Amino acid sequence: MSHRAVLTALSGLMLGMFVAILSSTVVTTSLPRIVSDLGGSQSSYTWVVTSTLLALTVSTPIWGKLADLYDRKLLVQTGLTIYVLGSILGGLSQSMEWLIGCRVLQGLGVGGLTALVQVILSDLVSPRERGRYAGYLGAVFGVGTVVGPLLGGVLTDAVGWRSTFYVGVPFAAIALVLLQRTLDLPRRRGEVHLDWAGALLIAGGVSSLLIWVSLAGHDFAWLSTWTAGLLTLSAALLVAAYVTERRARQPLIPLTLFKDRAVVIATLCSICVGTAMFGTTVFLSQYMQLARGMSPTESGLLTIPMVVGLFLASTIIGRRISATGRYKQWMITGAALLTAGLAAMGTMDETTSLVELSAFMFVLGAGIGMLMQNLVLVVQNAVAHEDIGAGSSVVAMFRSLGGAIGVSALGAVLATHVATSIGAGASGGDGAVPDISALPEPARRVVEHAYGTGIAEVFLLAAPLGVVVLLALLTLKEVPLGSRSGIDIARERAARTAASDPTPTPA
Repeated sequence: MSHRAVLTALSGLMLGMFVAILSSTVVTTSLPRIVSDLGGSQSSYTWVVTSTLLALTVSTPIWGKLADLYDRKLLVQTGLTIYVLGSILGGLSQSMEWLIGCRVLQGLGVGGLTALVQVILSDLVSPRERGRYAGYLGAVFGVGTVVGPLLGGVLTDAVGWRSTFYVGVPFAAIALVLLQRTLDLPRRRGEVHLDWAGALLIAGGVSSLLIWVSLAGHDFAWLSTWTAGLLTLSAALLVAAYVTERRARQPLIPLTLFKDRAVVIATLCSICVGTAMFGTTVFLSQYMQLARGMSPTESGLLTIPMVVGLFLASTIIGRRISATGRYKQWMITGAALLTAGLAAMGTMDETTSLVELSAFMFVLGAGIGMLMQNLVLVVQNAVAHEDIGAGSSVVAMFRSLGGAIGVSALGAVLATHVATSIGAGASGGDGAVPDISALPEPARRVVEHAYGTGIAEVFLLAAPLGVVVLLALLTLKEVPLGSRSGIDIARERAARTAASDPTPTPA
Protein backbone atom coordinates (compact mmCIF):
# COMPACT_ATOMS: atom_id res chain seq x y z
CA MET A 1 0.00 0.00 0.00
CA SER A 2 1.19 3.53 -0.77
CA HIS A 3 1.72 6.05 2.01
CA ARG A 4 -1.45 7.89 0.98
CA ALA A 5 -3.49 4.68 0.92
CA VAL A 6 -2.30 3.75 4.40
CA LEU A 7 -3.17 7.20 5.77
CA THR A 8 -6.62 6.99 4.17
CA ALA A 9 -7.24 3.62 5.78
CA LEU A 10 -5.90 4.93 9.10
CA SER A 11 -8.08 8.07 9.13
CA GLY A 12 -11.01 6.42 10.92
CA LEU A 13 -8.68 4.55 13.24
CA MET A 14 -6.82 7.69 14.24
CA LEU A 15 -10.08 9.47 14.94
CA GLY A 16 -11.19 6.45 16.97
CA MET A 17 -7.94 6.65 18.92
CA PHE A 18 -8.57 10.36 19.46
CA VAL A 19 -11.99 9.50 20.89
CA ALA A 20 -10.44 6.94 23.25
CA ILE A 21 -7.86 9.42 24.55
CA LEU A 22 -10.39 12.24 24.73
CA SER A 23 -12.71 10.15 26.89
CA SER A 24 -9.85 9.51 29.32
CA THR A 25 -8.55 13.07 29.53
CA VAL A 26 -11.49 15.41 28.97
CA VAL A 27 -12.87 14.78 32.47
CA THR A 28 -9.54 14.92 34.35
CA THR A 29 -9.61 18.70 34.86
CA SER A 30 -13.30 18.48 35.79
CA LEU A 31 -12.98 15.69 38.34
CA PRO A 32 -12.45 17.88 41.41
CA ARG A 33 -15.65 19.77 40.60
CA ILE A 34 -17.58 16.64 39.57
CA VAL A 35 -16.72 14.81 42.78
CA SER A 36 -17.47 17.89 44.87
CA ASP A 37 -20.90 18.43 43.19
CA LEU A 38 -21.88 14.77 43.60
CA GLY A 39 -20.68 14.63 47.22
CA GLY A 40 -17.81 12.21 46.62
CA SER A 41 -14.65 11.53 48.63
CA GLN A 42 -10.97 11.14 47.69
CA SER A 43 -11.66 7.40 47.41
CA SER A 44 -14.53 7.95 44.96
CA TYR A 45 -12.36 10.46 43.05
CA THR A 46 -9.86 7.67 42.53
CA TRP A 47 -12.59 5.19 41.58
CA VAL A 48 -13.93 7.40 38.80
CA VAL A 49 -10.58 6.85 37.10
CA THR A 50 -9.94 3.31 38.35
CA SER A 51 -13.34 2.00 37.21
CA THR A 52 -12.62 2.98 33.61
CA LEU A 53 -9.13 1.48 33.75
CA LEU A 54 -10.51 -1.68 35.37
CA ALA A 55 -13.09 -2.16 32.60
CA LEU A 56 -10.46 -1.38 29.97
CA THR A 57 -8.03 -3.83 31.55
CA VAL A 58 -10.34 -6.83 31.82
CA SER A 59 -11.93 -6.27 28.39
CA THR A 60 -8.75 -5.63 26.37
CA PRO A 61 -7.66 -9.31 26.12
CA ILE A 62 -11.19 -10.27 25.06
CA TRP A 63 -11.16 -7.67 22.28
CA GLY A 64 -7.65 -8.75 21.31
CA LYS A 65 -8.62 -12.42 21.07
CA LEU A 66 -11.75 -11.57 19.08
CA ALA A 67 -9.49 -9.64 16.69
CA ASP A 68 -7.62 -12.89 15.95
CA LEU A 69 -10.88 -14.72 15.29
CA TYR A 70 -13.43 -12.28 13.89
CA ASP A 71 -14.01 -9.21 11.65
CA ARG A 72 -11.73 -6.49 13.02
CA LYS A 73 -13.58 -3.66 11.28
CA LEU A 74 -16.89 -4.64 12.88
CA LEU A 75 -15.23 -5.02 16.26
CA VAL A 76 -13.72 -1.52 16.29
CA GLN A 77 -17.09 -0.08 15.26
CA THR A 78 -18.72 -1.99 18.13
CA GLY A 79 -16.21 -0.55 20.59
CA LEU A 80 -17.02 2.98 19.42
CA THR A 81 -20.75 2.37 19.82
CA ILE A 82 -20.33 1.11 23.40
CA TYR A 83 -18.23 4.16 24.21
CA VAL A 84 -20.90 6.54 22.87
CA LEU A 85 -23.58 4.85 24.99
CA GLY A 86 -21.46 5.14 28.14
CA SER A 87 -20.73 8.80 27.44
CA ILE A 88 -24.38 9.76 26.98
CA LEU A 89 -25.40 8.01 30.20
CA GLY A 90 -22.41 9.47 32.08
CA GLY A 91 -23.56 13.00 31.30
CA LEU A 92 -26.86 12.23 33.06
CA SER A 93 -25.22 11.05 36.32
CA GLN A 94 -26.97 11.97 39.58
CA SER A 95 -24.67 10.15 41.99
CA MET A 96 -21.12 8.88 42.26
CA GLU A 97 -22.33 5.28 41.89
CA TRP A 98 -24.13 6.14 38.64
CA LEU A 99 -21.09 7.99 37.33
CA ILE A 100 -18.72 5.13 38.16
CA GLY A 101 -21.04 2.65 36.42
CA CYS A 102 -21.06 4.77 33.25
CA ARG A 103 -17.28 5.07 33.37
CA VAL A 104 -17.15 1.26 33.40
CA LEU A 105 -19.22 1.19 30.21
CA GLN A 106 -16.93 3.78 28.64
CA GLY A 107 -13.95 1.66 29.64
CA LEU A 108 -15.39 -1.38 27.86
CA GLY A 109 -15.66 0.59 24.62
CA VAL A 110 -12.24 2.20 24.96
CA GLY A 111 -10.77 -1.25 25.65
CA GLY A 112 -11.86 -2.30 22.18
CA LEU A 113 -10.35 0.77 20.57
CA THR A 114 -7.10 0.44 22.50
CA ALA A 115 -6.58 -3.17 21.44
CA LEU A 116 -7.89 -3.02 17.88
CA VAL A 117 -6.19 0.12 16.56
CA GLN A 118 -2.75 -1.41 17.06
CA VAL A 119 -3.86 -4.76 15.64
CA ILE A 120 -5.35 -3.22 12.49
CA LEU A 121 -2.21 -1.12 12.02
CA SER A 122 -0.27 -4.39 11.88
CA ASP A 123 -2.55 -5.48 9.02
CA LEU A 124 -1.78 -2.38 7.00
CA VAL A 125 1.99 -1.89 7.38
CA SER A 126 5.07 -3.99 8.13
CA PRO A 127 6.91 -3.79 11.47
CA ARG A 128 9.73 -1.85 9.78
CA GLU A 129 7.31 0.85 8.61
CA ARG A 130 5.11 0.59 11.70
CA GLY A 131 7.31 2.89 13.77
CA ARG A 132 6.49 5.75 11.40
CA TYR A 133 2.74 5.24 11.59
CA ALA A 134 2.83 4.42 15.30
CA GLY A 135 4.39 7.87 15.59
CA TYR A 136 1.27 9.30 13.96
CA LEU A 137 -0.87 7.46 16.50
CA GLY A 138 1.38 8.83 19.21
CA ALA A 139 0.82 12.31 17.80
CA VAL A 140 -2.94 11.74 17.93
CA PHE A 141 -2.47 10.60 21.51
CA GLY A 142 -0.59 13.81 22.25
CA VAL A 143 -3.22 16.02 20.66
CA GLY A 144 -6.00 14.20 22.50
CA THR A 145 -4.11 14.48 25.75
CA VAL A 146 -3.65 18.25 25.47
CA VAL A 147 -7.03 19.03 23.89
CA GLY A 148 -8.89 16.86 26.41
CA PRO A 149 -7.95 18.63 29.67
CA LEU A 150 -8.10 22.05 28.00
CA LEU A 151 -11.47 21.41 26.37
CA GLY A 152 -12.74 19.83 29.58
CA GLY A 153 -11.68 22.88 31.57
CA VAL A 154 -13.29 25.35 29.15
CA LEU A 155 -16.55 23.38 28.99
CA THR A 156 -16.66 22.95 32.77
CA ASP A 157 -16.19 26.68 33.38
CA ALA A 158 -18.52 27.83 30.57
CA VAL A 159 -21.26 25.16 30.37
CA GLY A 160 -20.85 22.67 33.21
CA TRP A 161 -19.05 19.39 33.75
CA ARG A 162 -21.83 17.27 32.21
CA SER A 163 -20.94 18.61 28.77
CA THR A 164 -17.51 16.93 28.98
CA PHE A 165 -19.20 13.55 28.56
CA TYR A 166 -20.86 14.57 25.29
CA VAL A 167 -17.92 16.25 23.54
CA GLY A 168 -16.50 12.96 22.20
CA VAL A 169 -19.81 11.71 20.78
CA PRO A 170 -19.67 13.68 17.46
CA PHE A 171 -16.07 12.53 16.91
CA ALA A 172 -17.12 8.93 17.50
CA ALA A 173 -19.97 9.27 14.97
CA ILE A 174 -17.60 10.68 12.33
CA ALA A 175 -15.11 7.89 13.08
CA LEU A 176 -17.83 5.28 12.49
CA VAL A 177 -18.56 6.76 9.05
CA LEU A 178 -14.86 6.98 8.13
CA LEU A 179 -14.22 3.40 9.22
CA GLN A 180 -17.09 2.17 7.09
CA ARG A 181 -15.89 4.03 4.00
CA THR A 182 -12.09 3.85 4.20
CA LEU A 183 -11.11 0.66 6.04
CA ASP A 184 -10.97 -2.44 3.85
CA LEU A 185 -9.53 -5.52 5.56
CA PRO A 186 -9.54 -9.22 4.63
CA ARG A 187 -12.59 -10.88 6.17
CA ARG A 188 -11.91 -13.56 8.73
CA ARG A 189 -13.97 -16.69 8.60
CA GLY A 190 -13.78 -19.64 10.90
CA GLU A 191 -15.18 -21.24 13.99
CA VAL A 192 -14.86 -19.03 17.06
CA HIS A 193 -14.16 -20.59 20.47
CA LEU A 194 -13.83 -17.69 22.88
CA ASP A 195 -12.46 -18.68 26.26
CA TRP A 196 -15.24 -17.28 28.45
CA ALA A 197 -14.15 -19.23 31.52
CA GLY A 198 -10.67 -17.72 31.29
CA ALA A 199 -12.13 -14.26 30.68
CA LEU A 200 -14.34 -14.43 33.79
CA LEU A 201 -11.53 -15.78 35.98
CA ILE A 202 -9.02 -13.17 34.80
CA ALA A 203 -11.59 -10.39 35.24
CA GLY A 204 -12.48 -11.60 38.72
CA GLY A 205 -8.86 -11.97 39.83
CA VAL A 206 -7.79 -8.56 38.54
CA SER A 207 -10.93 -6.86 39.91
CA SER A 208 -10.39 -8.30 43.40
CA LEU A 209 -6.81 -7.05 43.38
CA LEU A 210 -7.81 -3.56 42.25
CA ILE A 211 -10.65 -3.32 44.78
CA TRP A 212 -8.18 -4.15 47.55
CA VAL A 213 -5.62 -1.60 46.34
CA SER A 214 -8.29 1.10 46.05
CA LEU A 215 -10.05 0.61 49.37
CA ALA A 216 -7.27 -0.57 51.69
CA GLY A 217 -6.10 2.13 54.08
CA HIS A 218 -9.37 4.05 53.69
CA ASP A 219 -12.40 1.77 54.05
CA PHE A 220 -10.44 -0.89 55.96
CA ALA A 221 -6.92 -1.35 57.33
CA TRP A 222 -4.10 -2.65 55.15
CA LEU A 223 -3.66 -5.51 57.63
CA SER A 224 -7.23 -6.71 58.11
CA THR A 225 -9.65 -9.53 57.39
CA TRP A 226 -10.83 -7.71 54.25
CA THR A 227 -7.25 -7.55 52.96
CA ALA A 228 -6.70 -11.26 53.58
CA GLY A 229 -10.01 -12.17 51.95
CA LEU A 230 -9.56 -10.05 48.80
CA LEU A 231 -5.95 -11.11 48.26
CA THR A 232 -6.83 -14.77 48.77
CA LEU A 233 -9.75 -14.48 46.34
CA SER A 234 -7.58 -12.72 43.75
CA ALA A 235 -4.81 -15.32 44.01
CA ALA A 236 -7.27 -18.22 43.77
CA LEU A 237 -9.02 -16.80 40.70
CA LEU A 238 -5.76 -16.02 38.90
CA VAL A 239 -4.37 -19.50 39.61
CA ALA A 240 -7.61 -20.98 38.27
CA ALA A 241 -7.29 -18.71 35.21
CA TYR A 242 -3.75 -20.01 34.61
CA VAL A 243 -4.95 -23.62 34.72
CA THR A 244 -7.89 -22.80 32.44
CA GLU A 245 -5.70 -20.99 29.90
CA ARG A 246 -3.35 -23.99 29.70
CA ARG A 247 -6.24 -26.29 28.77
CA ALA A 248 -8.37 -23.95 26.62
CA ARG A 249 -8.78 -24.72 22.93
CA GLN A 250 -8.28 -21.07 22.02
CA PRO A 251 -7.01 -19.39 25.22
CA LEU A 252 -7.80 -15.76 25.84
CA ILE A 253 -4.12 -15.09 26.59
CA PRO A 254 -1.95 -17.80 24.97
CA LEU A 255 0.63 -18.68 27.63
CA THR A 256 3.10 -19.55 24.87
CA LEU A 257 3.48 -15.81 24.29
CA PHE A 258 5.44 -15.52 27.53
CA LYS A 259 8.05 -17.99 26.33
CA ASP A 260 9.40 -15.09 24.29
CA ARG A 261 11.68 -12.88 26.37
CA ALA A 262 10.70 -9.77 24.40
CA VAL A 263 7.04 -10.24 25.37
CA VAL A 264 7.92 -10.66 29.06
CA ILE A 265 10.10 -7.53 29.07
CA ALA A 266 7.51 -5.48 27.17
CA THR A 267 4.80 -6.62 29.59
CA LEU A 268 6.83 -5.62 32.66
CA CYS A 269 7.69 -2.25 31.14
CA SER A 270 4.05 -1.64 30.15
CA ILE A 271 2.94 -2.00 33.77
CA CYS A 272 5.45 0.63 34.88
CA VAL A 273 4.72 3.01 31.99
CA GLY A 274 0.97 2.69 32.60
CA THR A 275 1.40 3.67 36.23
CA ALA A 276 3.46 6.71 35.27
CA MET A 277 1.20 7.78 32.40
CA PHE A 278 -2.21 7.48 34.07
CA GLY A 279 -0.97 8.62 37.48
CA THR A 280 0.58 11.74 35.97
CA THR A 281 -2.59 12.90 34.21
CA VAL A 282 -4.82 12.22 37.23
CA PHE A 283 -2.68 13.71 39.99
CA LEU A 284 -1.41 16.68 37.97
CA SER A 285 -5.00 17.93 37.67
CA GLN A 286 -5.41 17.68 41.43
CA TYR A 287 -2.10 19.44 41.97
CA MET A 288 -2.99 22.35 39.70
CA GLN A 289 -6.46 22.88 41.18
CA LEU A 290 -6.03 21.89 44.83
CA ALA A 291 -2.42 22.89 45.48
CA ARG A 292 -2.17 25.90 43.13
CA GLY A 293 -5.80 27.13 43.09
CA MET A 294 -6.04 27.00 39.29
CA SER A 295 -9.30 26.79 37.38
CA PRO A 296 -10.02 23.69 35.25
CA THR A 297 -9.13 25.67 32.10
CA GLU A 298 -5.82 26.85 33.56
CA SER A 299 -5.12 23.33 34.76
CA GLY A 300 -5.52 22.00 31.22
CA LEU A 301 -3.28 24.69 29.72
CA LEU A 302 -0.50 24.06 32.23
CA THR A 303 -0.17 20.40 31.18
CA ILE A 304 0.78 21.38 27.61
CA PRO A 305 4.57 20.99 28.17
CA MET A 306 4.18 17.30 28.99
CA VAL A 307 2.07 16.72 25.89
CA VAL A 308 4.53 18.62 23.68
CA GLY A 309 7.30 16.33 24.95
CA LEU A 310 5.19 13.24 24.24
CA PHE A 311 4.15 14.53 20.79
CA LEU A 312 7.67 15.37 19.63
CA ALA A 313 9.26 12.19 21.00
CA SER A 314 6.58 9.93 19.51
CA THR A 315 6.63 11.40 16.01
CA ILE A 316 10.36 12.09 15.63
CA ILE A 317 11.56 8.84 17.19
CA GLY A 318 8.92 6.85 15.27
CA ARG A 319 10.36 8.15 11.99
CA ARG A 320 13.92 7.43 13.12
CA ILE A 321 13.00 3.84 13.95
CA SER A 322 11.40 3.31 10.53
CA ALA A 323 14.43 4.85 8.82
CA THR A 324 17.08 2.84 10.71
CA GLY A 325 15.24 -0.24 12.00
CA ARG A 326 16.83 0.37 15.44
CA TYR A 327 14.56 0.83 18.44
CA LYS A 328 16.35 -0.35 21.60
CA GLN A 329 18.59 2.71 22.02
CA TRP A 330 15.61 5.07 21.85
CA MET A 331 13.61 3.02 24.34
CA ILE A 332 16.52 3.05 26.80
CA THR A 333 16.73 6.83 26.41
CA GLY A 334 12.99 7.04 27.05
CA ALA A 335 13.34 5.01 30.25
CA ALA A 336 16.09 7.35 31.49
CA LEU A 337 13.91 10.40 30.75
CA LEU A 338 10.92 8.76 32.44
CA THR A 339 12.95 8.17 35.61
CA ALA A 340 14.38 11.69 35.60
CA GLY A 341 10.98 13.28 35.02
CA LEU A 342 9.26 11.38 37.84
CA ALA A 343 12.12 12.09 40.25
CA ALA A 344 12.06 15.80 39.37
CA MET A 345 8.29 15.95 39.89
CA GLY A 346 8.88 14.46 43.32
CA THR A 347 10.72 17.62 44.41
CA MET A 348 7.81 20.03 43.85
CA ASP A 349 5.39 21.61 46.31
CA GLU A 350 2.72 24.30 46.11
CA THR A 351 5.35 27.03 45.64
CA THR A 352 7.35 25.45 42.77
CA SER A 353 7.97 27.75 39.79
CA LEU A 354 5.68 26.95 36.87
CA VAL A 355 8.64 27.29 34.48
CA GLU A 356 10.53 24.67 36.47
CA LEU A 357 7.45 22.46 36.61
CA SER A 358 7.00 22.79 32.82
CA ALA A 359 10.53 21.51 32.26
CA PHE A 360 9.84 18.51 34.51
CA MET A 361 6.65 17.71 32.60
CA PHE A 362 8.36 18.02 29.21
CA VAL A 363 11.03 15.48 30.21
CA LEU A 364 8.40 13.11 31.59
CA GLY A 365 6.27 13.39 28.44
CA ALA A 366 9.26 12.72 26.18
CA GLY A 367 10.08 9.56 28.13
CA ILE A 368 6.54 8.23 27.82
CA GLY A 369 6.47 9.11 24.10
CA MET A 370 9.62 7.07 23.40
CA LEU A 371 8.27 4.02 25.22
CA MET A 372 4.52 3.64 24.85
CA GLN A 373 4.05 2.81 21.16
CA ASN A 374 7.41 1.06 20.82
CA LEU A 375 6.55 -1.51 23.49
CA VAL A 376 3.66 -2.63 21.27
CA LEU A 377 6.00 -2.68 18.28
CA VAL A 378 8.44 -4.98 20.11
CA VAL A 379 5.68 -7.51 20.84
CA GLN A 380 4.13 -7.38 17.36
CA ASN A 381 7.54 -7.99 15.85
CA ALA A 382 8.12 -11.00 18.12
CA VAL A 383 4.83 -12.96 17.98
CA ALA A 384 3.34 -15.03 15.15
CA HIS A 385 0.86 -13.23 12.91
CA GLU A 386 -2.07 -15.37 14.10
CA ASP A 387 -1.40 -14.24 17.69
CA ILE A 388 -0.82 -10.57 16.96
CA GLY A 389 -4.21 -9.55 18.39
CA ALA A 390 -3.61 -11.41 21.65
CA GLY A 391 -0.01 -10.15 21.85
CA SER A 392 -0.96 -6.50 21.27
CA SER A 393 -3.80 -6.73 23.78
CA VAL A 394 -1.46 -8.19 26.41
CA VAL A 395 0.69 -5.04 26.27
CA ALA A 396 -2.37 -2.79 26.37
CA MET A 397 -3.94 -4.81 29.18
CA PHE A 398 -0.90 -4.68 31.42
CA ARG A 399 -0.38 -0.99 30.68
CA SER A 400 -3.91 -0.21 31.82
CA LEU A 401 -3.55 -2.67 34.72
CA GLY A 402 -0.45 -0.81 35.85
CA GLY A 403 -2.36 2.44 35.49
CA ALA A 404 -5.31 1.17 37.50
CA ILE A 405 -3.17 -0.27 40.29
CA GLY A 406 -0.94 2.80 40.25
CA VAL A 407 -3.77 5.31 40.44
CA SER A 408 -5.47 3.30 43.20
CA ALA A 409 -2.34 2.71 45.28
CA LEU A 410 -0.93 6.20 44.81
CA GLY A 411 -4.38 7.68 45.41
CA ALA A 412 -4.53 5.83 48.74
CA VAL A 413 -1.10 7.21 49.65
CA LEU A 414 -2.24 10.73 48.74
CA ALA A 415 -5.47 10.42 50.74
CA THR A 416 -3.53 9.27 53.82
CA HIS A 417 -0.97 12.06 53.45
CA VAL A 418 -3.65 14.74 53.04
CA ALA A 419 -5.70 13.50 56.00
CA THR A 420 -2.60 13.43 58.21
CA SER A 421 -1.33 16.84 57.06
CA ILE A 422 -4.65 18.63 57.42
CA GLY A 423 -5.69 16.86 60.61
CA ALA A 424 -8.85 14.95 61.46
CA GLY A 425 -11.91 17.16 61.70
CA ALA A 426 -10.45 19.99 59.65
CA SER A 427 -12.04 20.97 56.36
CA GLY A 428 -10.76 18.44 53.85
CA GLY A 429 -9.36 16.16 56.54
CA ASP A 430 -12.42 13.89 56.53
CA GLY A 431 -11.64 12.35 53.14
CA ALA A 432 -13.83 14.68 51.09
CA VAL A 433 -12.28 16.57 48.19
CA PRO A 434 -12.39 20.23 49.34
CA ASP A 435 -13.65 23.23 47.40
CA ILE A 436 -10.55 25.45 47.58
CA SER A 437 -12.38 28.63 46.59
CA ALA A 438 -14.81 28.27 49.53
CA LEU A 439 -12.13 27.93 52.22
CA PRO A 440 -10.89 30.83 54.39
CA GLU A 441 -7.29 31.88 53.70
CA PRO A 442 -5.59 30.07 56.65
CA ALA A 443 -7.39 26.79 55.92
CA ARG A 444 -6.73 27.20 52.22
CA ARG A 445 -2.98 27.42 52.79
CA VAL A 446 -3.02 24.25 54.89
CA VAL A 447 -4.96 22.33 52.24
CA GLU A 448 -2.75 23.58 49.39
CA HIS A 449 0.39 22.55 51.27
CA ALA A 450 -1.09 19.12 52.04
CA TYR A 451 -1.90 18.44 48.39
CA GLY A 452 1.32 20.02 47.08
CA THR A 453 3.61 17.86 49.21
CA GLY A 454 1.32 14.81 48.98
CA ILE A 455 1.28 14.75 45.18
CA ALA A 456 5.07 15.27 45.12
CA GLU A 457 5.36 12.20 47.34
CA VAL A 458 3.24 10.27 44.84
CA PHE A 459 5.64 11.08 41.99
CA LEU A 460 8.67 10.27 44.11
CA LEU A 461 7.22 6.84 44.92
CA ALA A 462 6.66 6.25 41.18
CA ALA A 463 10.24 7.16 40.18
CA PRO A 464 11.70 3.66 40.90
CA LEU A 465 9.36 2.31 38.22
CA GLY A 466 11.44 4.15 35.64
CA VAL A 467 14.55 2.40 36.96
CA VAL A 468 12.81 -0.96 36.56
CA VAL A 469 11.99 -0.11 32.92
CA LEU A 470 15.57 0.95 32.26
CA LEU A 471 17.08 -2.22 33.73
CA ALA A 472 14.58 -4.44 31.87
CA LEU A 473 15.27 -2.78 28.51
CA LEU A 474 19.03 -3.19 28.94
CA THR A 475 18.44 -6.97 28.81
CA LEU A 476 16.21 -6.76 25.68
CA LYS A 477 17.65 -8.40 22.57
CA GLU A 478 17.04 -6.19 19.53
CA VAL A 479 15.46 -8.23 16.72
CA PRO A 480 15.40 -6.84 13.15
CA LEU A 481 11.98 -5.44 12.27
CA GLY A 482 9.96 -7.48 9.77
CA SER A 483 9.15 -6.22 6.27
CA ARG A 484 5.70 -7.78 5.66
CA SER A 485 2.32 -6.41 6.73
CA GLY A 486 -0.61 -8.53 7.87
CA ILE A 487 -2.28 -8.13 4.48
CA ASP A 488 0.94 -9.31 2.78
CA ILE A 489 1.02 -12.42 4.98
CA ALA A 490 -2.67 -13.14 4.35
CA ARG A 491 -2.17 -12.90 0.58
CA GLU A 492 0.86 -15.18 0.67
CA ARG A 493 -1.06 -17.79 2.64
CA ALA A 494 -4.00 -17.56 0.25
CA ALA A 495 -1.65 -18.04 -2.71
CA ARG A 496 -0.01 -21.08 -1.09
CA THR A 497 -3.43 -22.58 -0.34
CA ALA A 498 -4.57 -22.06 -3.92
CA ALA A 499 -1.34 -23.59 -5.26
CA SER A 500 -1.62 -26.69 -3.09
CA ASP A 501 -5.34 -27.19 -3.85
CA PRO A 502 -5.91 -26.24 -7.53
CA THR A 503 -9.45 -26.18 -8.88
CA PRO A 504 -10.13 -29.34 -10.98
CA THR A 505 -10.51 -28.77 -14.70
CA PRO A 506 -14.12 -29.56 -15.84
CA ALA A 507 -14.48 -32.65 -18.08
